[in-house]
Amino acid sequence: MSERQTYLLVDGENIDATLGNSVLQRRPQPEERPRWNRLLSHIRERWGQSVKPLFFLAVDGDIPFNFVQALTTLGYRPILLRGEGKVVDLGIQRTAEALLGRDADVVLASHDADFVPQMTALTATEGRRTAVVGFDEFVAHGLRTIPGIEVWDLEHEVAAFDSPLPRLRVIDIDEFNPLDFL
Repeated sequence: MSERQTYLLVDGENIDATLGNSVLQRRPQPEERPRWNRLLSHIRERWGQSVKPLFFLAVDGDIPFNFVQALTTLGYRPILLRGEGKVVDLGIQRTAEALLGRDADVVLASHDADFVPQMTALTATEGRRTAVVGFDEFVAHGLRTIPGIEVWDLEHEVAAFDSPLPRLRVIDIDEFNPLDFL
């Protein structure tokens, strides 16, 4: 692995809400949620460098200790935020802006267009790799059209789920396997 580092910024609420509201159309069961260790492995293998994963969570009441402990065990750094408004978005935006001054690559796990200005600025830096990861069909148009940004599908490219999700997607004919539908 190279000495260069990747920062992974996870908008956990956005990924979970999209999974529940848009993909499953119900609250996900624990076994239906992403395997966050697979995302780390994907980034390490794809870019050949270490990953510093930051998982942003809004906390209004009790700290979700079991989830926080599980993230910590996987090597993630949970960032628990409290306050008015979209605290997770604000935390990620501020972190992305702070990364402008670092020689590092950045992966954003979110579908949210609120991060377009920061990801555009990061991508514009010479030699910096950037990616957004989520469910391809729900990634904001503004994120996917940033010149030079990579878009990774959390299910099909990262393989972060234990079983197939009920998603509609356009399949390249070279990848089409009729047995998947029989």
